[in-house]
Amino acid sequence: MTEATHSLPGTSVDIINARVPGYTDLQILSVNPQGIVEQILPMSKVLKRVPPVDLRVLDIGGDWISLGGVDLQVNGALGLAFPDLSTENSRQMLDICRYLWYEGVDAFLPTLVTTSVENIQRALCVIADCINLTHSPSLSANRGYAKILGVHLEGPFLNPQKRGAHSPEYLLPLNLEEVKKVLGNYAHLVKVMTLAPELDPTGEVIPYLRSLGITVSLGHSQATAAEAQRAFELGATMVTHAFNAMPPLHHRESGLLGAAIVHPGVMCGFIADGEHVSPTMLQILLRASTPSVSQNRQGEIHEQKLFLVSDALAPLGLPDGVYPWDNRQISVKNGTARLDDGTLSGTTLPLLVGVQNLVKWGICNVERAIALSTIAPRNALAELTEGIGLSTILSGASASQLLRWHLNESTQELSWQRLLS
Repeated sequence: MTEATHSLPGTSVDIINARVPGYTDLQILSVNPQGIVEQILPMSKVLKRVPPVDLRVLDIGGDWISLGGVDLQVNGALGLAFPDLSTENSRQMLDICRYLWYEGVDAFLPTLVTTSVENIQRALCVIADCINLTHSPSLSANRGYAKILGVHLEGPFLNPQKRGAHSPEYLLPLNLEEVKKVLGNYAHLVKVMTLAPELDPTGEVIPYLRSLGITVSLGHSQATAAEAQRAFELGATMVTHAFNAMPPLHHRESGLLGAAIVHPGVMCGFIADGEHVSPTMLQILLRASTPSVSQNRQGEIHEQKLFLVSDALAPLGLPDGVYPWDNRQISVKNGTARLDDGTLSGTTLPLLVGVQNLVKWGICNVERAIALSTIAPRNALAELTEGIGLSTILSGASASQLLRWHLNESTQELSWQRLLS
């Protein structure tokens, strides 16, 4: 990533010769003096427009333009794990919001992994205050901060057999009483909850969470395909880090992931660091989840069944080394974090590194890779993101959100920068 090299001039700007996900051929993006993208037109129509007298033209020579990323699963950054949030370290959240912005992220869900109910409640209280601050007029007008969309609770309602790096002592049974205890007075803050559906034979929890507006994501689970299908029928619409902490695909029992791939209303998050899932399996996942060929190109981009997540841990933004993780330690090497026993616990790679990896590995083209981190996660939480100006549509967006992507054709290295500062 490089710093943005262009500044908003306070006049109209035409960004020409741009490639935009979902559009064919080269486009022109017209930005008004207030910094809003007013329209997107094919370059063939440029000569038919009457330009403003003070128009400034920015030719990006065929590079891609997109919105910034949205990360629906980030566990911490700059040394702070979100379950450890307190009034004493709450100001660090602003530093993290600013750091993520400069890593190309427009918005994110701070993710709380399994911990005590007391810790969850304390962290939710702090995040509530941070959301009020980051959405205040004085700060929201500042383009240098990623917005906090709410909270992703990854646990504590997980299957002990698939807990991964989650602490076993804090796992809880999945029932309405325990769910209400964990949510307390902060249900309105929780936008996604990851749970193992097989832990609730009554089928009461998922409809209850949906009634609160909480998106239910299946993960850290031993669910069979039939159990997953029942959860989808009850209202679950997401899967947490596909392949990880769930049964593998099997030709006689497709399991949770197989059921999710073929279900039209379910989206799967996935990690593209090369460690959590091999590039070959990612290629299989993306091919299996490609929209119907009957759709047009814009339909293919806007109806993805997959979205990228970072699953980044507290050392995000820090060098490799050994760091605390609840009452244990994690070792970070080349951006991969593991417990002392070798258990994979997450990454320290920013979201957009996953985009670059997908292109570098030849798994998908630039257009789809960009969409998986920018459009797809917005679609996964459409009812939430559009309410704070995070529509999937570029037209009407703030130009400060725009990313410029450049592909080096000889090396297949994809780079990006904030287009305007």
